[in-house]
Amino acid sequence: MNNNLLMKMYWLLFGILLTVGVPAFSQHIKKTKEEEAAYFNVVNQRAGKIVASMKLADSAKAKRVQSIIAQQYQDLNSIHERRDAQLKAVKSGAEEGKAILSKKSIEEKSDQDLSKLHTKYVAKLSAELTPAQVDQVKDGMTYGVVPITYKGYLAMLPDLAEAQKAQIMTWLVEAREHAMDAGSSEKKHQWFGKYKGKINNYLSAEGYDLKKAGDDWAKRQKAEASAN
Repeated sequence: MNNNLLMKMYWLLFGILLTVGVPAFSQHIKKTKEEEAAYFNVVNQRAGKIVASMKLADSAKAKRVQSIIAQQYQDLNSIHERRDAQLKAVKSGAEEGKAILSKKSIEEKSDQDLSKLHTKYVAKLSAELTPAQVDQVKDGMTYGVVPITYKGYLAMLPDLAEAQKAQIMTWLVEAREHAMDAGSSEKKHQWFGKYKGKINNYLSAEGYDLKKAGDDWAKRQKAEASAN
């Protein structure tokens, strides 16, 4: 691997810590049976890729897990579609002076539905998989942001105390729980962005100069790339 490619990889990882990327995947409203079938194919393929990366030895279990993940994507989409349609009606009704549900009540009901669905989903996965494998599924649904970001913090701040490492991981995992229920890639990354801000504020309060740490890390990577 040449030095230029190595440097690009290092800077990409650094950017993940301080910015929010947006992969090109989002959930769209489906109205016709043909569109629903097309959406099912998309989420089934996405679920299949997650399961394939886990390399489960039991093919029957792999199919069950793929079905659980695909169904979760469909159920999430249904909740988000219903919420978005209601919010659209609220906006339209407000413009016409109609008395309808409030934006707050719609969002609260949607959050409740998502919370219940989340709990049931994790329970279904836990009935088939080990805790570590369940985490693999969660990472698959959230683009692997947790392990990538955690690894980046450790590389940028090699002198982190164990308690600080634990706090960083705790917040990243908490962000993942929210992100895996979000309705688009952008919203998934917004959750991580929110928690990365919390982590960065925490580290600053702990005495770390993140800008200097980032510059020093870049220099270390450049030196290692040159050596290789």
